[in-house]
Amino acid sequence: MPKLTIDGKEIEVADGLNLVQAADQAGIEIPHYCYHPGLTIVGNCRMCLVEVEKAPKLQIACNTRAADGMVVHTTSDRTKTAQKAVLEFLLINHPIDCPVCDQAGECKLQDYYMDYDQQPSRFPLGKKNKKGKAIDIGSDVMLDQERCILCARCTRFFDEITHTSELAIFGRGDHNEIDHWPDKPIDNKYAGNAIDICPVGALTEKDFRFRMRVWYLHRTPSVCAGCERGCSIDVHHQRGRIYRYKPRHNPEVNSYWMCDEGRHSFRALQTETRLTTPLCQSGDRMVAEGWPEALRRAASRIMEIGGQAGANAIGAVVGAQATNEEAFTLKRLLATTIGSERIAGLSWSAPGSSGDDDLLIRANKNPNARGLQALSIPLAALDSLTTAIAAGELKMLITLRADLVRVLGEQEFLKRFGPLDYLLVLDTDANLTGQMANQIWPIAAYPEIDGSFTNFKGRVQRIHSAFAPPGQALPAVEAIARLGHALDSVERPHTAGAVFAEMAKEEPAFRGMSFELGQHGRDLSG
Repeated sequence: MPKLTIDGKEIEVADGLNLVQAADQAGIEIPHYCYHPGLTIVGNCRMCLVEVEKAPKLQIACNTRAADGMVVHTTSDRTKTAQKAVLEFLLINHPIDCPVCDQAGECKLQDYYMDYDQQPSRFPLGKKNKKGKAIDIGSDVMLDQERCILCARCTRFFDEITHTSELAIFGRGDHNEIDHWPDKPIDNKYAGNAIDICPVGALTEKDFRFRMRVWYLHRTPSVCAGCERGCSIDVHHQRGRIYRYKPRHNPEVNSYWMCDEGRHSFRALQTETRLTTPLCQSGDRMVAEGWPEALRRAASRIMEIGGQAGANAIGAVVGAQATNEEAFTLKRLLATTIGSERIAGLSWSAPGSSGDDDLLIRANKNPNARGLQALSIPLAALDSLTTAIAAGELKMLITLRADLVRVLGEQEFLKRFGPLDYLLVLDTDANLTGQMANQIWPIAAYPEIDGSFTNFKGRVQRIHSAFAPPGQALPAVEAIARLGHALDSVERPHTAGAVFAEMAKEEPAFRGMSFELGQHGRDLSG
């Protein structure tokens, strides 16, 4: 492990790190544009030039490996002069788009100008080269060629990560420009990553353009629920509304990337079908009621049916969209409070969903199928429930994030579950199963709750509440805890952290884990 000195600070770093990485470990910023840790090094922007003692000229930090005894200066006069010169070259033909550019607030050209340059332009605005603006280059990507600084991050992404090579640099000198090949626009499911890694406003997202200034957005770490991969993401939101998902680096799950299917999956969480108040059946329609009445009604039916037909007359179906904590809470309520063993998991992907690929996308569109398996909730047990219903043994069903009508179809659902005496649905949105229910309880969507998902490799990751759920919707863990209290007047853990602690004690797969799973999560114990 080499020891070197950067700006008078002696540090020891791992073998193979470049000076950008080594300086970052020391809390020192070396500005850079073309360097990205997930891509090959090209060293074409020259923004990371630093002075290395005994070297005859300035060195690019991105392609200079840290060596034992090396002495590096990132703030010397030679370095500062080079930084100013590079920025002046980059800004020669750059348009004055900052007031209308979506990258404003997270633009490295703005930031570095303020930190390392701050000199007036010597080139008149009218003399700048004019290039293309607002060009639709495919997928969800818009291109402003005038803003491009030719860092080549986007071209390397399509060459090295997706291997589709839709973008290239055309032209010569200051007429160079990024564009797609003739008749070959961007057409792959990872195009949004090129927008993420663009350090300026050259590549922007069609869906996000002109919708929100980034400095108004709050950022909450979470996990994408679009498939069983469970990519680490940041939820960008403001006033209870999600504006975008961005991938968060996780070397154990998704590296620096995410697919566009997951990136845009938040739209389904913000529809007009959100449930905001408990509902109960009254004649041929559903009417609103308060939580006290809803809890008394459900508890009364559970005690009535359980008293008449036995505890096993009550069962549950847990969708693999539920968190570990939600599934565990319902499983324990059923087993210890009600006394029933009838519980089934539901892992279902819509027909026509994309299949597995070689990068991130998984055919299983459920974020927590492995979590249900780890909790010993069988994923292929619907047949056993329907057999029990047909035999008159199962009379009441509780569903959690499980739209059975959508999965089975209306006729098949009525055939299997029509004989039920009572159906209680816990879900985020009005759906076909809710139309068949006796009661519907509104619960929070996953960006509105704390909890965890377990991906298909057994990696358990935290999700965090970004904002409160709408109306009277509750986290499912709290709603189930309230139902348990209504049944036996015993207080139960009603927060995800407290439930996780209980789960870590009782479930072998989670044994010894802490709810603070770290930035990258933790593998199952068993």
